[in-house]
Amino acid sequence: MGARAKSRKAAGRAKPIYLAIQQAIQEMIGVDVVPGDRVPSERALAERFKANRMTVRKAVERLVAMGLLERNGTSGTRVARPRVARPVDARASLGIARIIRSSGGTPGNKLLSFTHATATEKMAQRLGVAAGAELVMFRRLWTVDEAPFCIETSHLPAERVPGLAAEDLMAGQSLYALLRERYGIEAATAERLIGIATLTDTEARLLHLQPGGPALLLRLVALDAKGKPIEHMASVNHPQLVVFQTPKAELTW
Repeated sequence: MGARAKSRKAAGRAKPIYLAIQQAIQEMIGVDVVPGDRVPSERALAERFKANRMTVRKAVERLVAMGLLERNGTSGTRVARPRVARPVDARASLGIARIIRSSGGTPGNKLLSFTHATATEKMAQRLGVAAGAELVMFRRLWTVDEAPFCIETSHLPAERVPGLAAEDLMAGQSLYALLRERYGIEAATAERLIGIATLTDTEARLLHLQPGGPALLLRLVALDAKGKPIEHMASVNHPQLVVFQTPKAELTW
């Protein structure tokens, strides 16, 4: 391959300038600027990145559409405050659509996959079933005001939800309302673990983040009134759109 052909091939792989600027601004959030802070003006960003203002504007508009920045006619462009406050206490942490509404947003979701699987030893232990037992597994992408903010993967013992199908979840139905109304199963409490996850390529693409970057991870096992597991759920959350909120507590000294 000649030098000119190699140059054309490399140019074809080069990231568009506006995407490089978008990524650079996104990396500033939480480091150089925090929610509520103004970001530099388009002119300042154009000088910083040695690009024209139209290119910078395109990068900024994409971040506004993603919910990471917000425009104000009088005070410029600011880092958006988190859109979803997820409670960490047991009862309040169940039901993501209700949580979104309580944060003042409009929930939406898309069913990404629905299948039956067999329980691994670890998943069997979490759900209180035998290894190899049949499970229902599905994955949903959740949005707040049309901005993607988390991917949730659920496993349920198939014996507890006979007949559950993808069609039951495609219109955004509440899983816990469905469990209550169809199967008489009421979620009473939950065991939760919160940590940090590394984004896969697929997760990054769905959440408009960089592959290999950090995300907030919530693992939850929902239990019925008898303490029997109903669901294991793993939720990968956008770190700039979600915060985890603890309940008020009295301080003792």
